[in-house]
Amino acid sequence: MKTPYPILGCVLLAASAGALAQAWSPQRNVEIVVGSAPGGSNDKTARTVERVLMENKLVNTSIAVVNKPGGGSSIAFTYVSQRPGDPHTLLVGTTALLTNHITGRSKLRHTDFTPIASLFNDYVVFAVNANSSIKDGKDLVAKLKSDPQSIAIGFATALGSHNHIAAGLLMKSAGGNVRELKTVAYKGSSEAITNLLGGHIDLVTTAAGNAAGHVAGGRMRVVGVAGPRRFDGALAQVPTWKEMGIDLVYGGFRGIVAPKGLSAEQVAFWEGVLRKATEVPEWQENLKKNYWSNDFLAGKDFAKELDDTYGAMKSVLVELGLAKQ
Repeated sequence: MKTPYPILGCVLLAASAGALAQAWSPQRNVEIVVGSAPGGSNDKTARTVERVLMENKLVNTSIAVVNKPGGGSSIAFTYVSQRPGDPHTLLVGTTALLTNHITGRSKLRHTDFTPIASLFNDYVVFAVNANSSIKDGKDLVAKLKSDPQSIAIGFATALGSHNHIAAGLLMKSAGGNVRELKTVAYKGSSEAITNLLGGHIDLVTTAAGNAAGHVAGGRMRVVGVAGPRRFDGALAQVPTWKEMGIDLVYGGFRGIVAPKGLSAEQVAFWEGVLRKATEVPEWQENLKKNYWSNDFLAGKDFAKELDDTYGAMKSVLVELGLAKQ
């Protein structure tokens, strides 16, 4: 039977197609908020995302990277959480979303934000000044076991951060007491590295990409890599901890989260453009240059990963004596 309203049917179909064509997209400047100072891995992540999105015309509005260091990223977390339902505000999500809540530094946790996508993993390296008496990983482990207070360890961005956890895991794997570590927290990895190069601290735990340039320039020496395999480039000769007989593979994710209250269309938009961003040649080049591991996760998969990692980190921070009771 013919429909009695053929014209009306066409109009409805056209309206439906038009609505789909007008799916949500940003209408004003987008902020990518970073919880640490310029120069470190979080800042590099935000600026790489901003550049790839703009240069590939994946977003039609302007994008600004906004650094809000302090409180182990808690200042940035609070800033973003105070913009519920705002899809024009994004946050570089890191393990601090988990550790800050576990340690009591912040009342906010990963469930107080909208997970968009985990972009990559950033494995931790252990680096000393090129003039250090610590020549390799075995030297470091021996000194940590015999006199842990003789080694001042610097990292970003706070006590209980994933860089701190990495040092604790090395100490634990070596059979030492994790609570005896001598640690100094900085607002960003660049600040920690500056203090290492200036002789104010003895060791830095940081992302591989933060150390590689200094290693190539002869200013730093990486003595151990907490990755599943060796890196290329300037770090190609550095063994993993597993190669040295220590079961330590550890890093931190870098992702994008948004305030609570985004619509399904808004979440879908950001998931889509971020997935596209990670597929362009420039992004792949940045993965290689910064020693980032390509591990893209979006939506529910990312949310589950956050839940699982929260539990694993809590157990380590309890052992370090840093978990909120």
